Amino acid sequence: MFYGLNKVAKDILPKRLFYRALLIVAIPVLVLQLVITIVFFDSLWIKTNKGMTKALVNEINTFIEFSKNEKFESEEILDLFSLYQDLNIEFFEDENFEYQFDERWFSPIDRTLRRELKSKFGNNKFWFNTTNYKELVELRIKFKNGYFSFLVPKDRITSSSARIFALWITVPAIIMVIISLIFLKNQTRPITNLAKAAEKFGRGEEIEEFKPSGAAEIRQAGYEFDKMRKRIIRHLNQRSEMLSGISHDLRTPLTRMKLQIAFIKEKELANKLTEDINEMEKMLNEYLQFTSSSYLEKDERFSLSELINSIVEKYNNKNITKIIPSDVYINGRRNLIKRCINNLIDNAIKYAEKVNVELKKSNNNLFIKIEDNGPGIPEEEYDNVFKPFYKIDKGRADSKSSVGLGLSIASDIIRSHGGNIKLEKSLMNGLEVRIFLPN
Repeated sequence: MFYGLNKVAKDILPKRLFYRALLIVAIPVLVLQLVITIVFFDSLWIKTNKGMTKALVNEINTFIEFSKNEKFESEEILDLFSLYQDLNIEFFEDENFEYQFDERWFSPIDRTLRRELKSKFGNNKFWFNTTNYKELVELRIKFKNGYFSFLVPKDRITSSSARIFALWITVPAIIMVIISLIFLKNQTRPITNLAKAAEKFGRGEEIEEFKPSGAAEIRQAGYEFDKMRKRIIRHLNQRSEMLSGISHDLRTPLTRMKLQIAFIKEKELANKLTEDINEMEKMLNEYLQFTSSSYLEKDERFSLSELINSIVEKYNNKNITKIIPSDVYINGRRNLIKRCINNLIDNAIKYAEKVNVELKKSNNNLFIKIEDNGPGIPEEEYDNVFKPFYKIDKGRADSKSSVGLGLSIASDIIRSHGGNIKLEKSLMNGLEVRIFLPN
């Protein structure tokens, strides 16, 4: 049961830190204002209004009792009450005295006034209206063959301090919430900036010098992230420099080996050694080319539709079909994405007769699908083929021209853009490569 309540609470509560902190600050303020308001209306405002209404009804009742006594003249009584009690009184002849109430159950003034009049005069012997006049309340009390009409100022039955109290309750609460919004925004902005910087760095984008700000804990997290970022960049630079050195050191012996092979008289042996050297050169060149350009290229906004169209048109192959919508843009490294798609289409053409390329856009994601009717890859090998230099002995990997880096490079490129790549069996009974990229 508690797990269910906990899950419901998590679904209802906001997910972002800013709104959760705002609830922590705003809810106590609102609850406190609500309690003060209820206490004020119950113990002060309602009781004060009830006392004022009771006094007014007693004055009206006194007037009615004097009017019943024939010793007093009606005109004198009217003048006295009008002068000293601030009551505007008139008598109207009306035998029926049947008036319908406009029930205003939400009005505490109406409820209190009805209760007091009913206790003094009984049912069907009074009528009142608090809305016909802005500053006056009209009351009618049945008397003999007619009724007395009383016009009473509203401040005789209600306290004007309610508006001032409501103003003093509302304005400070609004000011407190606004101050809380500004304060919380300033406190959560460093966390948001840190998250954005980590997201950009995770996609391989260049980040300008990151300056931690905010509370001490947030600054500490920012400093640690900046240290980690610099260590990773230093490691990548060292790797690139090391590979550049390896490239320089290996090209010289490979060139000497090629020259020595030229003096070998046995052509079959020479050809086999040449193939091995060419494969080593290709493997070295492809990997060095990828590592040298993956972190040097800058992000840019470009049309993914035009890029894929140009890649497909370059092959000039009728067996390659495409479904590419126009005006689909992405922010990334153009040459890396081009190399990724080239690698995937090259693999598909190498082992299949028909290839289909599709591009879709959904909300904030882009989907690229490359499928073929080739022999495919066994399902248990889907994860392994993304490993560098990994080859399988079936279907696609039996060619000597492959060095086992195509899918590994494609996976690195997609993941460096914050995306994902998956392999599935295609509807054409071959391999289907699905690419997901954030837009």
